[in-house]
Amino acid sequence: MAALTLTELIDVLNGCNGYADPVEPGDDLADVTFDELGFDSLTRLNAVLQLERTHGITLSEDVVSEAKTPGRLLDLVNARLA
Repeated sequence: MAALTLTELIDVLNGCNGYADPVEPGDDLADVTFDELGFDSLTRLNAVLQLERTHGITLSEDVVSEAKTPGRLLDLVNARLA
């Protein structure tokens, strides 16, 4: 299965946030914290659940608290997709 890109992940997060103050995708966002980007824990949880459904994967229960940045979440998702 193809790896998820940072742009795709940001799009999922924006959608789960109702496109309220959407974040423009960019390569420089990988290490910016979700808090700095305006994505709260509920948005992140909804994004993780959507990614699990869409890609047929299961992520650990603590992925939302463990992944503090889009880059880290992307690594965890892509590890499951591999």
